[in-house]
Amino acid sequence: MDIRGALRTGISRLREKQVASYTVAAELLLLHVLSRDRAWLYAHPEVAINSKELDIFLTLIDRRANGEPTQHLTGKQEFWSLEFEVTPEVLIPRPETEHVIEVALDRLALRELRAGRPQKTNGDDFLIADIGTGSGCLAIALAKELPAATVYATDISPAALAVARRNAVRHGVANRIHFLESDLSRPLAADSAKESSLDLIVSNPPYIPAREANTLAREVRDHEPAIALYGGEEGYELYADLIAHAGLHLKPGGIFVAELGHDSLPAVQPLLLDSREWTAVGVSNDLAGIPRVIAAERLP
Repeated sequence: MDIRGALRTGISRLREKQVASYTVAAELLLLHVLSRDRAWLYAHPEVAINSKELDIFLTLIDRRANGEPTQHLTGKQEFWSLEFEVTPEVLIPRPETEHVIEVALDRLALRELRAGRPQKTNGDDFLIADIGTGSGCLAIALAKELPAATVYATDISPAALAVARRNAVRHGVANRIHFLESDLSRPLAADSAKESSLDLIVSNPPYIPAREANTLAREVRDHEPAIALYGGEEGYELYADLIAHAGLHLKPGGIFVAELGHDSLPAVQPLLLDSREWTAVGVSNDLAGIPRVIAAERLP
């Protein structure tokens, strides 16, 4: 069978099973098996696929048709133009989470501008923390954007931290990221002098309501880690502790940036607006117009 025929077969099988984005999924799986890029794939539709490659491809197609995420089958996902290893132990990075990086960098640049320093910074002397790092995508993207910054990345899952460490090595930032197995009750650094001196805390916390689990796509519900998905029965229960944790660790003028669930803003925003610890509370929408990121600065 040639490439054209294999791709048509894969698309047809996924379409029959009503798999979302079935064409893209079939393409990605075939690219993965052949170790080629998309341009090559469509420039060589007549090239024959050997029987071993075809068997592997069709097996992956069947697994995708049965609900396994494409990213678990290929072992990778792009985020912030970087390729990340993903496994069933970590949340698959989503495009909307890139808004956390955008808001964080904008806030840091504005802070430097207000202080009379150059707006563009390399993060010199910055201390940053990513709470609930998962695959490490936020911590690593920030480490790449701010090459002089020191980053702490925490997670309560040792398996997730192992994936994040491998991703940090892949992108050449492992020497600047300190990975810590920790929950919100523990300090971020062994050095207590650093406990209230962080410049930035980012987080993509679990925020899906547990009561909505049955409404999720099966590839999410059955294959991504529940501990990274569900933030309690209503979905927003973890934000109060997360905000309190950030208040303890950020220095005056330090910045807090977190991703929001699709309907969590009414519960989360008052935690910052009604507090005497925070100022400059702002909300950014994603491309679908959904409030996606909330940010604030710690008052002196």
